[in-house]
Amino acid sequence: MTEMTRIPRRSGTAFELKRGQRLTVCDPEGEQVSDMVAYNKADPRELISNGRTFDYQDTIYLTTDHKLYSNRSNIMLHIERDDVGRHDFLLTPCSKDTFRILYGDDDPHRGCFGNLAAALEPFGIGADAIPCAFNIFMNVPVNGETGRFSVEPPLSKAGDCISFRAEMDLIIGLTACSAPTSNNGTMTPIDYRID
Repeated sequence: MTEMTRIPRRSGTAFELKRGQRLTVCDPEGEQVSDMVAYNKADPRELISNGRTFDYQDTIYLTTDHKLYSNRSNIMLHIERDDVGRHDFLLTPCSKDTFRILYGDDDPHRGCFGNLAAALEPFGIGADAIPCAFNIFMNVPVNGETGRFSVEPPLSKAGDCISFRAEMDLIIGLTACSAPTSNNGTMTPIDYRID
């Protein structure tokens, strides 16, 4: 088994994931979100889609045995193991604008959006191609009557993991989320490995 690679707090990375490989993402300290995006390596215009995934999986709460689909209705990733069972696929990656508008920050962090843009640039993927991320461990309950949602502390504890099997050759972007609200007021690292 491969050793874990650490994504430092408030940063991100990108890498290739071959078809059949397993990506395991772990929360080493607890209550930390990781934004994940995926692109078809052969044609990055094919990318992860929350809308298609919701259509085909009949739920917004995705967990073990669910599949994550692309904008072309192809399966990109299959969730094989999930210690937590609660992740978000509704909200976009936090950005400078998130920190400015929601937090009133005069000198905002570039957020997951900026971290993903920097990490994906060497793969020829521009900022405008960053979709709504699969926000691993993010806890966003939705009121079924009103449609209102809230961002609550993640349910992940130290050592909790989720594992995905790649169903095509992919480029993955992955972060240790920078938004205090998403991470119960703290921002800590995220670990991952490829098997």
